This record gives sequence, structure tokens and C-alpha cells, in this order.
Amino acid sequence: MTIEVDGPVTQRSIIDALEARYPPLHGTVRDYNTGQRRPFVRFFACGEDLSHESPDAPLPQAVASGEEPFLIVGAIAGGRGF
Repeated sequence: MTIEVDGPVTQRSIIDALEARYPPLHGTVRDYNTGQRRPFVRFFACGEDLSHESPDAPLPQAVASGEEPFLIVGAIAGGRGF
């Protein structure tokens, strides 16, 4: 999927655009009150985990130009090993 972003391409601007386009996603990636990334959601781009980077830091040019995707991945935890 391609999302149009106004201004600098950052984690925040991508998620803002995603939530604007798909309102039911509001609050699933970020906490409603704090705006912080939810604990079991990770962000990846250009082979790097960007989950702990500032949400306002510019993303790599390859993401901004559409050459590389910005991935939002839900992590799975818990359960028992067999």
C-alpha cells in the first residue's frame, strides 16, 4: 500500500496519514492518550529496526522516495514451547 505524506517523512507522519486514511486503525499502532508506539508493535525500514528511534526523526531517503517500504509489524509473545 502507498500512503501520501505531507511534509517530512517520519514515523509520526506515516502513522498520521495511515490513521487518516483508515480510521479504524486509530489507537492500534499508537496509544490513544500518549501517542507512543504500542509495546508489541515494531517499525522496520531498510533492514533496520527503527522502533526506538524518535517518531519525528526523518526516515531514510529510500523510504521517502518509495524505493523501500516502511514496515509496521505486530510482534507475538508468550505461550509455551513444545
